[in-house]
Amino acid sequence: MSQKLKEKADFLLSKEKGTIYKDPGGRITIALVYPNIYHVGMSNLGFQGIYGLLNRMDNVVCERAFLPEDMDFDEYVRTGTELFSLESKRPLHRFDIVAFSVSFENDYPNIARIFNLSRLPLRHSDRNSYHPLIIIGGVCTFFNPEPVADFFDICFIGEAEEMLPEFLDVYKSSADRSELLKRSLCIQGLYVPAFYSVSYDTEGKISGRHYAEGAPPIIKRRYLEDLSTSSIATTIVTTETEFSDMYLIEIMRGCPWSCRFCVAGQIYNPTRRKELQAVEDEINRALSRTKRIGLIGPSLSDYPHIREVLKIPGVDFSITSLRATIKSAELVSFMKGHKSVSIAPEAGTERLRKVINKRITEEDILQTSEYLFIEGIETLRLYFMVGLPTETIEDVEGIVDLVKKIKNIAPKGRITVSISTFVPKPFTPFQWHPMENPSDVKERLRMIKKNLLSIRGIHVFHDVLKYAYMQGFFSMGDRQVSKAIEEMQRTNDWRKAAESAGLNKDFYLFRKREFNEILPWDFIDSGISKEKLWAEYQEATAL
Repeated sequence: MSQKLKEKADFLLSKEKGTIYKDPGGRITIALVYPNIYHVGMSNLGFQGIYGLLNRMDNVVCERAFLPEDMDFDEYVRTGTELFSLESKRPLHRFDIVAFSVSFENDYPNIARIFNLSRLPLRHSDRNSYHPLIIIGGVCTFFNPEPVADFFDICFIGEAEEMLPEFLDVYKSSADRSELLKRSLCIQGLYVPAFYSVSYDTEGKISGRHYAEGAPPIIKRRYLEDLSTSSIATTIVTTETEFSDMYLIEIMRGCPWSCRFCVAGQIYNPTRRKELQAVEDEINRALSRTKRIGLIGPSLSDYPHIREVLKIPGVDFSITSLRATIKSAELVSFMKGHKSVSIAPEAGTERLRKVINKRITEEDILQTSEYLFIEGIETLRLYFMVGLPTETIEDVEGIVDLVKKIKNIAPKGRITVSISTFVPKPFTPFQWHPMENPSDVKERLRMIKKNLLSIRGIHVFHDVLKYAYMQGFFSMGDRQVSKAIEEMQRTNDWRKAAESAGLNKDFYLFRKREFNEILPWDFIDSGISKEKLWAEYQEATAL
């Protein structure tokens, strides 16, 4: 093992409060892996929550591993060091279970890199009972695990709070790997890809899904009914994260607004709210480690006890992006000292906001912005998208006009405009819609920057287009996409990897799908019917 890498791990551990060390003797050993660097993984509430959940089980010891930073990756390769866990420095192949937590599609290539660095066969068909059981959970598996399904023994479809303990009970009582996989089929939400196969027609569309005897044809997404019983919270506080020394508390899950582009608004529904007493208890526990507490939820102004929470003394609260309403803006008055806040108009015109079902008006946006500046906010972050279904040049000009109107409200205020490219997502009404042509998106971004960057106090940022289209490729992908992910170990260019794998990227990105087409994720019951989504899609594109 490289001494330099060991010292780097010890440095990160020295910055942490709440790290858990357990004797592995007689316990199930689990390496919890986040397929990105430490800074990103430790900023993820779900990853931290699962780490805590597993370690609260007496018969389990859970340790963490991450994708090395570039300079450390080179050191791994140079010294022949295998990827190891932070806590005990054990190589991943020496754990009973390697559990990946994946929140972003663009981390898929990192999964293959981690397998390679751990000297583990990438495809489950190439592994045997001497290898660790390798499982995956996280947001990406909720809506479409297929691009990486061939890499994993078991996929967790949905929220893990109840599934994980049930699965570990089966794990302990199973005689061998074969029995474990068969018994896992009986747990709602567990998907065992080896028991399923997919056939394709001459165009590359899915012609059928086939399943082994005893395997359910439909996997029902699992969710926790009572959020107050959830133990998902920050386990470790450290300065080495996006939320430096901050303790994150989830107070809502699911969103009541259901914007048509938003997969989170579908896969986390029904909307659930944590009881006030449960939130207060979490805050009291957090205060023993830090006064900085971040409240997590999709629409915090819709949390019925938000005012009572923000009035709790001795806490430096931070909240996620606000919905553009006066009710939301008033929450800022409870957080004196915070100088920046975010709202997401998403589109520049009333028409396009109706298309995406973003139920806020221009008046809402302008009133909210004015109130925020009056309350002392110095920087307002605005989130928009380009390439949305039915978008016209007038809608793009609307972004420029809206930002200018907000700037006129507070000439001395700073505005940061963040623009992302629309990516269609499974289980949304836009899952049938193609992405916009890249050259058109580039021109729209150029126009926005040209008209705004000359105005003092306005800054414009946008995503990197090649990564937006890579995300679309993975988001819309089927099992064949795994070949491109595997190929990306040899090239960082996803387009070249797709070509080398014999895949046509245009088939996945720029093709309008039909209602009767079998979509890669159709085997998941997410609680909303395909017919309802199609009806919404037709309604949206008619506006």
